[in-house]
Amino acid sequence: MTIDAPSTAELADALPGRWTLRATNFPMWLKPENRDPVFEYELIASDPLRLRDTVHYRDERKGVPRTILGTDRQRGEGFVWRGRGVLGLLSSRWQVTGIDGDIIALRFERSAVTPAGVDLLVREGVEIDELRSQVAADLDKLGITVEEFASLSWLDHIPA
Repeated sequence: MTIDAPSTAELADALPGRWTLRATNFPMWLKPENRDPVFEYELIASDPLRLRDTVHYRDERKGVPRTILGTDRQRGEGFVWRGRGVLGLLSSRWQVTGIDGDIIALRFERSAVTPAGVDLLVREGVEIDELRSQVAADLDKLGITVEEFASLSWLDHIPA
């Protein structure tokens, strides 16, 4: 599958804001104790594109909210994420494979501490009826293979 990656201008326009994770094959989000992930992107600079990246989730084991802080720098058609704070030594590569209105698809490369994976995010506050069907009908637009689609676990719980 060839992917027509979104342009830098499209990414700078689409990514900022808060997004809820609705489907994934990424092991961290499939653990029952890691609940309600929300991804937040804030534009730092547009040339080259840089984003502040904050992931909020709830650790059900400990009953506390958790936050992962990072910065994303565009490199080619993707981004390099660098952790902040105690995660400052970690980095990973990812890309937006497609945008369909209020849905974005992300693909993560394998890193030193994480496997490769795919996430489907929906803009916070937007409810999409029949999300699975819509995604299935738009795999090419979202840059997702049939195999990746089949590997996704759908998270039907939406954070309050």
